[in-house]
Amino acid sequence: MKRYHAYADVTFDQSGQETRVTKHHNQLELHGIGRSAAVFRINGTDLVIKVFFPGFTHIAAEEHIIYDKLHGLPQFPRLHEVGANYIVIDYIAGKTLFECLTERIWIDASYINQVDEALHAARALGLTPSDVHLRNIILSPNGRIYLIDLARFRQGQHVDHQWEDLKRMYRLYRLRFMPKRYPARLLNAVASMYRRFINDPRH
Repeated sequence: MKRYHAYADVTFDQSGQETRVTKHHNQLELHGIGRSAAVFRINGTDLVIKVFFPGFTHIAAEEHIIYDKLHGLPQFPRLHEVGANYIVIDYIAGKTLFECLTERIWIDASYINQVDEALHAARALGLTPSDVHLRNIILSPNGRIYLIDLARFRQGQHVDHQWEDLKRMYRLYRLRFMPKRYPARLLNAVASMYRRFINDPRH
């Protein structure tokens, strides 16, 4: 029996490139909206439900496969339930590395090493991690790193150098004279140009 099936009855409205949530279950708290889904915290639990937009519901099955492969690895949330248009996973408290940069929270080299370890473990299971960026890496309050938004962990047809490029930028970040806080608008602009001109799979 699907315990959280009723929570996946979410209504969306799309205007241009923007998708908004217009109706959701009263036990859900909107946590964020991405390119293919909205994520809600389920009240009274340590769980989130990720509800995919119409046209993107096939990603639920894809993430199901990926989370099953990663089961037991501590750097990834656990999968608790999957439906036709949703998945339910652990809620991970903390800050994304994007938020760390906008809020001047120091990003330690040990966090970078933890991401490398997580990606190495995923590759050892036959996955091909891609789309690893600052918004889908979470630093927990106790200093542990978690990776989320894993739908592109099986796209072996495109070699993704994004994480390696971010590590190169980290070498500059560590220099004493470099700023440790950046406006979100600047980070978003850099990310947009990177996707368009460097990491576009069509090139």
